[in-house]
Amino acid sequence: MDFSIQITGFLALYIFMLAAFAGWVIVGHVPAILHTPLMSGSNFVHGIVVVGGMFVLLNASTVQEQAIGFFAVLLGAGNAAGGYAVTGRMLAMFQTSGQKTHHAKTSHAKSRRPKAA
Repeated sequence: MDFSIQITGFLALYIFMLAAFAGWVIVGHVPAILHTPLMSGSNFVHGIVVVGGMFVLLNASTVQEQAIGFFAVLLGAGNAAGGYAVTGRMLAMFQTSGQKTHHAKTSHAKSRRPKAA
């Protein structure tokens, strides 16, 4: 059995636009309290992009495939690292001022209280 699917430019553009609109509608209806768990979930997806880019790099036979794999790994890793940093800062906002955090720069202007005389 040989399955081959050919997607032309207009069909690919239509699928991309449909997926973008569906994602916009779904994410637009998410309550604000769930944004932090969704950010962590999206970091997981970026990790999969990095692994996929590594597979492209390992199986690349042309310079164009190597360039695509390199940029996939580079952008996926940067996006995942930035997402984890943002998630850490968002979680730090929910901690009380007396708790110690793992992050060096978690002091906020609102959390500073004047010393009693």
